[in-house]
Amino acid sequence: MLSGLLKGLRKGTFALAVSATAAIGAIVPQAHAEEKVTLATVAWIGYAPFYVAVEKDLFKPYGVKVELKDFADPALIPAALSSGGIQGAMYTYDQVINLVANGNDFRVVMPIDYSNGADAIVASKSIKSLADLKGKQVAYPFATCDNLLVAYALKSVGLSESDVQGLDTTPENVPAALAAGVAAGATYEPNVSKALKLEVGDGFHSIYTSATAPGLITDVLYFPADFIAKNPKTVDGIIRGYIDGMKYLKEHPDEAYAIVAKYFSTTVDDVKEQAKGVYNVPVPEMAGYFTPRDDAKSFFTTGKLIADILVQRGQIKAAPKIEDTYTTEFVQKLASSQ
Repeated sequence: MLSGLLKGLRKGTFALAVSATAAIGAIVPQAHAEEKVTLATVAWIGYAPFYVAVEKDLFKPYGVKVELKDFADPALIPAALSSGGIQGAMYTYDQVINLVANGNDFRVVMPIDYSNGADAIVASKSIKSLADLKGKQVAYPFATCDNLLVAYALKSVGLSESDVQGLDTTPENVPAALAAGVAAGATYEPNVSKALKLEVGDGFHSIYTSATAPGLITDVLYFPADFIAKNPKTVDGIIRGYIDGMKYLKEHPDEAYAIVAKYFSTTVDDVKEQAKGVYNVPVPEMAGYFTPRDDAKSFFTTGKLIADILVQRGQIKAAPKIEDTYTTEFVQKLASSQ
């Protein structure tokens, strides 16, 4: 049985904005004004279908004009949602648990992907195992999923965060911290690859990755509940555009990965390597996340694990009701139309 953690931060340094203009399908007349929606995003390989969908205007058939706004600090996403600066966000499920537990009404409408090795604890090669981290400096964001990854990993060898010297930093600054002499750091791709390529000392290696608990670190698409209630067709269109992006990526991988590589300012080969560490959830598997099951591919399991960690850290007072963190209407509608 899995126990403990999840992911809360994915950071990036690129900004991406593309719009699509069209009618809302065959039902709504083409003269109908399109709905413009800005979604928060961060540089994360699991969001590749969104990048492709924006670049290829795949939201266009659904009458939605989409803009993706990159957040260098994902911790700022909730405030932007509350102010109306953005309408929705793609991020990890622990952020939603935190928000709902603290009295905010946000709902997951779709699971996007889960980290299957793309989050990792990277350490100097002088560090042979997790147990060797005791008393050592470890750089990671204190209020994010990689914090939870560290807590979960340490617990697996009988240690806790109090047994290491934690250094609060951002995900993309972990490679720099390692280069400066910190023993280990926790982050996600593309930062993991950057850290592993550092030519400092004896070099670096991964001593723990999210592949240990596939499904635990899950990215989701979520919106304020009132936005969903007022704009169901828009939300549905965004999801369908994403699904088309996922299909395009599968059918035209070289072109799709070239698009992602452009946004990541890296090579296609690097993007393909990063993609090995994530699993984009296909439509037939989406409904399972909203179903009580005893595995990490269920929000009922991961939600409890996340909440337990957040309560222990004092970030929330009590676990929210899992049913208050999502709505199933869009995934159900999508599945019935496949």
